[in-house]
Amino acid sequence: MCTVVHMAYGLLAAAIAAEVAGTTAMKYSEGFTRLWPSLVTVIGYMIAFVLLAQTLKTLSVGTAYAIWAGVGTAAVAAIGMVFLNESTSLVKIAGIALVVAGVVVLNLGGAH
Repeated sequence: MCTVVHMAYGLLAAAIAAEVAGTTAMKYSEGFTRLWPSLVTVIGYMIAFVLLAQTLKTLSVGTAYAIWAGVGTAAVAAIGMVFLNESTSLVKIAGIALVVAGVVVLNLGGAH
C-alpha cells in the first residue's frame, strides 16, 4: 500500500510539473497565436490531467486537487517573479507561503 501511495504522489508531482510547464508556455503563446508555445500548453495540460486522474485512483480528490492547484499556483507565481520580471512584494510572497501552508495543513489533517 505504501508504494502505491508513493507512486500516486510521484504521478501527482509529474502532473504539477506538466501543468506548470503548460502555464508557463501559455505566457509565450501570445493568445494562442504562436504555434510551439501553444502546443506545449495544450500537451502540458493534457499530460497534467491524465496524470491527475491517475492519482485519484489512490488519493482523495480533496487532497490531490489541493496539492495540484496549490503547488502549481505557488510555482507559477514564483516563476513569474523570478524569470518573467513580474513584480515581487512581501504581500505576494506571503500569499505564496499561505497557499503552501494550506496544502500542508490539508495533508496533516489526514485527508488521504
